[in-house]
Amino acid sequence: MLLNLNRMGPGRYVLYAIGVLTALFLLLPVVFIAALSFGSSQWLQFPPPGWTLKWYAAIFNDPRWMDSIWTSVKVAFTVMVLSIVLGLPAAFALVRGKFPGRTVLHAFFISPMIVPVIILAIALYAFVLKFGLNGTFIAFVAAHLIIALPFSVICIVNSLEGFDESTEKAAIVCGATKAEAIFRVTLPAIRLGIFSAALFSFLASWDEVVLGIFMASPILQTLPVKMWTTLRQDLTPVIASVSTLLIALTIVIMIITAFLRRRYAR
Repeated sequence: MLLNLNRMGPGRYVLYAIGVLTALFLLLPVVFIAALSFGSSQWLQFPPPGWTLKWYAAIFNDPRWMDSIWTSVKVAFTVMVLSIVLGLPAAFALVRGKFPGRTVLHAFFISPMIVPVIILAIALYAFVLKFGLNGTFIAFVAAHLIIALPFSVICIVNSLEGFDESTEKAAIVCGATKAEAIFRVTLPAIRLGIFSAALFSFLASWDEVVLGIFMASPILQTLPVKMWTTLRQDLTPVIASVSTLLIALTIVIMIITAFLRRRYAR
């Protein structure tokens, strides 16, 4: 690749410039948000007149923010676990099943990724209202699970399709039961796919705001919903501080993911 770029002559500098401009286009808004979160002005003013940490202190000293963060963590973790519990057998059925309509079932599992979220939100809102579940933890988990499950199924299906099933059959020939072969051979072999499914499911729930708005109540809100309602009423740098914390969390998760993928891919 480097050799090809060197042969391009001056044209390679155009590619370098395009790459740099693209990176700046993607990263500058993040840098601005981070800078605003440390600004001393009570408004979102750039450049900040001074620097302070009071907006971060305001987040951790406000029980409403902490409650919304804790709610998001609980909902996202529950959705992550359920997406693996449900996505794993579904993936096995889609990959190894020999029943008619398997393609249709596969399309059904990934349909929440195609249907606009607002349509899902309206339908789910009408459903939970009918059973009196609006504003409950169960409603949040059910709604977020619908959009997280497709990520889980896709990741695990891709891992299973790349797994050599003869290894599992060899374990059975050596005396292992079918269940033992799956748990001791297949699942460890597709652990990266399961880990990716868990990661994407967690992030899909953690970042969801549209469904959260419909499922929320005055006493139960996820962090994205709290940010949305606060943004409509207030433009203090608290919003920038929360956004910066979310960005930092995402970066940490991606670094840990890259480290684990490198470690277990060996």
